[in-house]
Amino acid sequence: MCARYQARPTEKHVHAVKKIFRYLRGTVNRGLWYPKDSSVALTAFADADHGGCQDTRCSTPGSVQFLGEMLISWSSKRQKSAVISSMEAKYIALSGCCAQILWMRSQLSDYGLGFNKIPMYCDNKSAIALCCNNVQHSRSKHIDIRYHFIKEQVENGVIELYFVNTEY
Repeated sequence: MCARYQARPTEKHVHAVKKIFRYLRGTVNRGLWYPKDSSVALTAFADADHGGCQDTRCSTPGSVQFLGEMLISWSSKRQKSAVISSMEAKYIALSGCCAQILWMRSQLSDYGLGFNKIPMYCDNKSAIALCCNNVQHSRSKHIDIRYHFIKEQVENGVIELYFVNTEY
């Protein structure tokens, strides 16, 4: 969030960066531990707000990817244009998460690891239904074609989508 305003930061942004540095100073001895005997199942979660940026009303999708119980990748980046619904924002988040998980699958296959259906979780049933449905509806015709490749991955059995409550 702070990086968006690095060209012209206000006092509010400087205060936020100072707060981040205080947090980092207090947690310098913490870290991520990856034990050898962990599961090697790929799992992903995707989410997005709807019009959360106060300046542009653009949504910010985010995703996390796990290898077993270990976090191996995360992403959060504001979308370039505003979307009409929370379903569309989360559909775009799922698409970006799917691209990342497919890249990871490709990299891990070089090490001899194979994956069947990779589970991805989202808290929006409409976005999941759009990914799993072959039919183009009038409510989704405006969504850019670049995000629809996730449908192919679901149809081909590469990705399997599940609903997860927001409070998970």
